Amino acid sequence: MSSISDNIRDVQNRIAQALGRSHRTLDEITLVAVTKEHDAAAVREAFDCGLRHFGENRVQEAESKLPPLADIRSRCTWHMIGHLQSNKAAKAMELFDIIHSIDSIKLATILNQHAKKRIPILLEVNVSEEFTKSGLYLQQVSDIIEQIGHLTNLDLQGLMTIAPFEAEEKELRRIFRTLRELRNSLGLKHLSMGMTDDFEIAIEEGATMLRIGRALFGSRR
Repeated sequence: MSSISDNIRDVQNRIAQALGRSHRTLDEITLVAVTKEHDAAAVREAFDCGLRHFGENRVQEAESKLPPLADIRSRCTWHMIGHLQSNKAAKAMELFDIIHSIDSIKLATILNQHAKKRIPILLEVNVSEEFTKSGLYLQQVSDIIEQIGHLTNLDLQGLMTIAPFEAEEKELRRIFRTLRELRNSLGLKHLSMGMTDDFEIAIEEGATMLRIGRALFGSRR
């Protein structure tokens, strides 16, 4: 079985190759190691291998996982990448440095109220319009951006999407390209897109943040 360190090297090599194919450079990419259902020891091992960005899907899991990592917590950036319920917003603002999954003005307003400092956020966009997924539809994005502009504790930096599981390459590229074009039209910086099964395509289509779990840590427990 591959170790986390071996997996990290493999993923980093694949990222470098995808960047080379798309004539991009390493400083354009942030690798967010998704530690959902992996323990604090796995996070620490990844930290020891040089990773500094970690993503969690659930507030409750992060709340229990972070205390044993108190000595390295301030040296990392903690990303909330999963669906965030309004009643968890206050706690999320204590735990995370950036929120990827803003999908309503209600949630944004609550986060703004609980913020103790200005926090970076991304809007989650359901480009594929899957009814089982959260996120804004494309036609909703402009309106929510206008409203978020009045929330002074939120720093809107980009967009996030989740591509359909096992989608064909043509469809993946369409989804990622659509998000990139929307990002460009809005003058934002980040594109959080690409996971274990599709991150190389996401890089080629302009991703700036990759959310990778299984390729780094193996199957969830």
